[in-house]
Amino acid sequence: MNDFKITTRDDAATSIPRVLRVSAALSWRALVVLGAVYVLGLIVSRIYVVVIPVAIALLLAALLAPLVSGLARRGVPRAVATALVLIGGLVVVGGVLTFVINAFIQGFPDLQRQVIASLNQLRDWLASGPLHINEQQINQYLAQAQEWLAANQAALTSGALSTAGTFGNFLTGLVLALFTLIYFLHDGRRVWLFVIRLAPMATRHRVDVAGCRGFASLVGFVRATALVAVVDALGIGLGLVFLGVPLAIPLAALVFLGGFVPIVGAVASGAVAVLVALVTKGPIIALIVVGIVLAVQQLEGNVLQPLILGRAVQIHALGVVLAISIGLVVSGIVGALLAVPMVAVLNSAIRSLTAEEEPAEPPAPTDREEAEPPPGEAETPPDESPNGASTDPPRNSEV
Repeated sequence: MNDFKITTRDDAATSIPRVLRVSAALSWRALVVLGAVYVLGLIVSRIYVVVIPVAIALLLAALLAPLVSGLARRGVPRAVATALVLIGGLVVVGGVLTFVINAFIQGFPDLQRQVIASLNQLRDWLASGPLHINEQQINQYLAQAQEWLAANQAALTSGALSTAGTFGNFLTGLVLALFTLIYFLHDGRRVWLFVIRLAPMATRHRVDVAGCRGFASLVGFVRATALVAVVDALGIGLGLVFLGVPLAIPLAALVFLGGFVPIVGAVASGAVAVLVALVTKGPIIALIVVGIVLAVQQLEGNVLQPLILGRAVQIHALGVVLAISIGLVVSGIVGALLAVPMVAVLNSAIRSLTAEEEPAEPPAPTDREEAEPPPGEAETPPDESPNGASTDPPRNSEV
């Protein structure tokens, strides 16, 4: 017993292998981040009626803020510049919608006649083709469809009521987005300075720089996307007009709107154009429209997006596809529309925050240097850079 020695037990942290300790540390941090993202998602889902209009207003502000700032730099009061840009934008959008609706109304009778003729041709093909479906069987299928509609009338009615409620939410969101857009354009800088007060004083400047760079990336994304959408609409619209497809102008407008949803929007709007061409003009014209859509999309994907969108938003194509897929699963069309801009802003902001910051102040001078500055070197004011430009962001800058 006298020879028995009690040794100090090793610490558990040093006994665990380093790989396991590092994995555990990464795991609990990842769980904390995922938990925070989950809670944030729950909060956003509760107030999505507010979040989505504000996000859309931010996109519109990224498109219109450079115009407001340009007018303000030329001496126009910012309130007047905001009013002019908003009224001009509403006039342009209203004019385009009026033109598209009138074109649709004028082209609808022709479209209706061609659809009826195509349906008659389809019925003749079903009767005389390899399927050998006679008139009695077609009428039987139509009767079954009517019975299904009668049996599911309650579900369809509830769906219509739900659509009416959604339309009410849409009007509410539209008013909120317009109201928010006015404040973003007129006083966006002050709104941003108020928001960054939540950050600690020591990091407030870096957060401000990151936010400005993120918004600059958003401005570049919106400009590039609008330009690419215009090229898509012109290419496909001119092809539809040349082939004589009905509703070519509304379809071109649909292609333009779909261009703001990268990849998915172009495919969906192109498919609608092909479907209309197939129903009204037959399979040969539809195949030609498919070729036009593919040619325009190849021009967009291989030339326009790398040259225009690639400079504004440095995101890999795989990241774009994954962002759109996640946004589509989480929030549908609105999520797909907002996914890529959000990723672009986060990419620029995070890269700015994680970049090495240049020293804000020069090394502390000695007592002799404080008493006698070098001859011929003027003292630089604390709020200005050596070249005389102010380091503080301008008060009337963009959002």
